[in-house]
Amino acid sequence: MNRVTLCIIVLFVIALALSLPGWLSQEEVMVDSQTEEAWVPNYQASKMRSTLYDKLGLINHQVFAQKMENFDLLGFTLFKQPSYLLFAQSLHPWKVDAQEGTLYEDQRIQFETDVKITSLDVQGYIQVIRTNFVEVNLAEKTMYSDQPVEIIGPNYVINSNGFTASLETQKYELLDHVKTVYQPSVPR
Repeated sequence: MNRVTLCIIVLFVIALALSLPGWLSQEEVMVDSQTEEAWVPNYQASKMRSTLYDKLGLINHQVFAQKMENFDLLGFTLFKQPSYLLFAQSLHPWKVDAQEGTLYEDQRIQFETDVKITSLDVQGYIQVIRTNFVEVNLAEKTMYSDQPVEIIGPNYVINSNGFTASLETQKYELLDHVKTVYQPSVPR
């Protein structure tokens, strides 16, 4: 055996000896019961109704749902057929209806499937917004969607592929405007 082969063998043995403790240590395996436990709701409610107030004692938002499941370990709450009332500045309430909703710990709620957002201000510039997905940031009072939306006002219908909105300032931005149909009302 020559010196080069002997050096390679010695280096290989040293590398093996240094990495052996890492190979022999056992990895921490998550117990199946913990994983399964995460998918079991902490609590459930049927025909749920909840009202939350701000620091001044004014209604901040109300939630109605046919079914609610809270998953504390996963950090979210699921709603079936939610109806969510948002009171931005208490003057311009909005009602969001959908088939499904998910509330996350960071105060975001995502509504999916047959989402209908209705302004409860009859004088509002926008009356109804329809889409299949919208995310409402409750802390910032904003709405966002990257899905096709239909925005209906008193005399117009706007189609867009997504929008952002501020519930407090009533400012809206279309992400990808598709079409607007304007039909002026006929005075009587």
